[in-house]
Amino acid sequence: MSYTAPSPPRADSRRLALAVLSAAMLMTILDGSIVTVAMPAIQQDLGFSPAGLSWTVNAYLIAFGGLLLLAGRLGDLIGRKVMFLAGNAVFTAASLLAGFATGPGMLIFARFVQGVGSAMASAVVLGILVTLFTGPAERAKAIGVFSFTGAAGASIGQVLGGVLTDLLSWHWIFFINLPIGLATIALAVRALPDERGAGLAAGADALGAVLVTGGLMVGIYTVVKIEQYGWLAGHTLGLGAVSVALLAAFFVRQARARTPLMPLRILRSRNVSGANVVQMLTLSAMFAFQIIVALYMQKVLGYGALATGVAMLPAAVSIGGVSLFVSARLNTRFGERAVLLAGLLLLMGAMGWLTRVPVHADYVTDLLPVMLLIAGGGLVLPAMTALGMSGAKADDAGLASGLFNTTQQIGMALGVAVLSTLAASRTEGLLTAGSGEAAALTGGYRLAFTIAAALLVAAFTVTLVVLRQPRRAEARRPR
Repeated sequence: MSYTAPSPPRADSRRLALAVLSAAMLMTILDGSIVTVAMPAIQQDLGFSPAGLSWTVNAYLIAFGGLLLLAGRLGDLIGRKVMFLAGNAVFTAASLLAGFATGPGMLIFARFVQGVGSAMASAVVLGILVTLFTGPAERAKAIGVFSFTGAAGASIGQVLGGVLTDLLSWHWIFFINLPIGLATIALAVRALPDERGAGLAAGADALGAVLVTGGLMVGIYTVVKIEQYGWLAGHTLGLGAVSVALLAAFFVRQARARTPLMPLRILRSRNVSGANVVQMLTLSAMFAFQIIVALYMQKVLGYGALATGVAMLPAAVSIGGVSLFVSARLNTRFGERAVLLAGLLLLMGAMGWLTRVPVHADYVTDLLPVMLLIAGGGLVLPAMTALGMSGAKADDAGLASGLFNTTQQIGMALGVAVLSTLAASRTEGLLTAGSGEAAALTGGYRLAFTIAAALLVAAFTVTLVVLRQPRRAEARRPR
């Protein structure tokens, strides 16, 4: 059985569907950032040890990142709407369990299940979106709205987490997911088009599923623990080898299986494989802005949490505004590849500016230009998403969506591990050499910004050499 595309819905139905998909992604992104703010309150209330507390984040990341690829392919096989609804139901139920958690074990389990639900829903979102919006102009606009949701969610999460924790309790950072999740499910039943998947017989490779899920989960666990154990520790090297071996076995299995879980034909598309590499490099670099700039403001410049949030606000506004109001028009007029290159240049400028941050900085001259240049992210994310999905056939759209979300999680995890470790090592070396604490921290952060700029140069090079502007003829054909 092959994938059966749904009948094209009316314009108003597609707008409602876009709102539903964006709301689900907003809930996922909010959950990723809202928990970090409430962690001190969670630790005090539930009696977490410092090491155990990190598992409120790690349990979610491991389940989420490890299951995205499998969930995306299953969405192609059983129907992406079914997978989306099931994922939201699992996530909402797990949020209720997390809100009622009375001990560390219960919360960690609930967070793992939340990650499972997020993976099920998130893995198929882009696949649904690109089958709903087929024309170049409408697809560009839809992806711009979707990208804006991601940018807004990351900013709103930290503020909302603080408000809910201070005014109510940390339990409400999970309870708030209930009305959003239930409304999303109810509207999705009506708004998302019914479709029939290819059937499990078209790709029910159980061994492949075990290999890729195990490989990704072990790999993500290894990366998130690098900062604790170090790059060359036996723990890191041993688990890294296990992850590589499992993933290598998965690819060998896919090349030989009669019904592969991930048909390797999807990687033959220059745009699918190239855009995923560009995404990993770009998001690894963007960690330097999202986290290290905030650390620099607080630890070196002495900003408080509120002042840091206000100082970062121009960046959130610029990224969100560009992705929502500008990116679609530019993508339609100049093509996603050209827009992606322009956005990467702006991000390279932002990171290059940060490599010269002083110990005593003036916000207007030293940081505000960065907040404006970072608007390039509002060009990069929609264009990169469109290119990454352009090379996937209709019956592989869920798999391509899951793959794209997987490399997103890996890129962010690698950014955390690589840049924070290098910055800490550089800072320690400068302290040993006699530098003051502020100067040593600044030196470490400058190194992280330099590495981030180099990663963006690599992303620009891959875009220039590998990616191709997709043809528009198919999309312009009258329906």
